[in-house]
Amino acid sequence: MPSSARHDDADAAQPFIPLDRTAAELLARTLRAVADPTRLQLLSMIAGAESGEVTVGDLATTLGMTQPTITHHLRIMVDDGLLVRDQRGRQVWHSIAASRKSAILDLLR
Repeated sequence: MPSSARHDDADAAQPFIPLDRTAAELLARTLRAVADPTRLQLLSMIAGAESGEVTVGDLATTLGMTQPTITHHLRIMVDDGLLVRDQRGRQVWHSIAASRKSAILDLLR
């Protein structure tokens, strides 16, 4: 059986609990925020950063994109509460919001 079709015993033991409306709306908003390959790359780069935060310039250089393009994608995720923005002088650093870190790491696995 392919690995994607396998279920862990731990998953099978967990009862399925349907989403209430509030949880469904939050999840839908988050899925819209990350439903872009560039945003998923950005999240994975930030999650994988040794310090847990990355500058816009570093992200733009690594992905070979302009800073305004990176800023646009990051703003969408900041507005959703996935990322935290911290401006220090002329540099803007982004990190994963502590309250969403577990969910984001699960998403990226």
